[in-house]
Amino acid sequence: MLKPTFADYVRLVYTLFEEFEQQMVAPHRGRPFTYPQKLLIVFFTIMHFRRIFRFKAQHRWLQTHRQLAKEIGFRSIPHRTTLSRRYKKLYELIQAFIAFLGWWAEELDEAFNSHTLYEDKSLFKAQGPVWHRSDQKAGCIPEGLRNLDTDASWCKSGYHGWVYGYGLHVTCNRHSFPKLAQVETGSVSESQVIDQKALKILQLEPNELVGDDNYTKYTRIRTWAKAGVALLVPALKWVKGRYAQAYHRFIGQPENAELLASRGTAVEPLFDLVSKVLGTTDNQKQLPIKGLANVRTLLTSGVLTVQIAMIANSIWGLPLHDISHMAAVFT
Repeated sequence: MLKPTFADYVRLVYTLFEEFEQQMVAPHRGRPFTYPQKLLIVFFTIMHFRRIFRFKAQHRWLQTHRQLAKEIGFRSIPHRTTLSRRYKKLYELIQAFIAFLGWWAEELDEAFNSHTLYEDKSLFKAQGPVWHRSDQKAGCIPEGLRNLDTDASWCKSGYHGWVYGYGLHVTCNRHSFPKLAQVETGSVSESQVIDQKALKILQLEPNELVGDDNYTKYTRIRTWAKAGVALLVPALKWVKGRYAQAYHRFIGQPENAELLASRGTAVEPLFDLVSKVLGTTDNQKQLPIKGLANVRTLLTSGVLTVQIAMIANSIWGLPLHDISHMAAVFT
């Protein structure tokens, strides 16, 4: 069986990004980028797979791998401060690229459809030590507390308890194919984010959106129903009153109960794949970099890499969730 080469993956990213730019991105004002956006996306993907996260080390890698740098498109070697500055600014672009591919891929493979979508949040522990809540509220950094990520915040996870870090909020389909991604500090709730993402989700025209109990809100359920989308949540605490009882009868219907039961098998594989791409596979998925701007790019880049891998797997007839081949050719 033929498998994509490194050059095939790079060509695929560049081709998809060029189509994305033609259809979705406003023209860049001013002088053209010395290092195009698509080039940096590929470069940072290589760095993530190779677990090289410090910009100084990335600069040194480019200096010692000049032939490969030239092959992917570098005409000169960027300074580490350029790499750092451009990395921090990639978040919104990668977000938009993920959204574009979530729509674009529907014509490629039925497994990438948007008929039923799933929404969830996964916590990632901040790099370095934790900032205890009492000290954080007081704005006090204890003496000797080094390498503290002051952007992160606290949130409680059902799996790991209290985590000081960040939340990756994803929208995916039943086959774990990403559609949308957003990154916030840990304390930003699922309820806040789903309202921010609502318009983009509705544009995908799903029949249902499935989430856990954190997305339960009567007015939200009603608003989404008016837009033609069934919001399926356990509604564990919303049980009193005729509207609540009618809703529980609705989610208790066999097809809806099955969709609620399938939430874990749809979303958890995606979070697992993102962790494998970025190397955040320890108990609390500790991040290798700090600062909200950096973490946003890191986590959305992980989601984008999973998207690219799944699209490539569909094209080359490989198992959809197998990212091991892409990881092998990028490392």
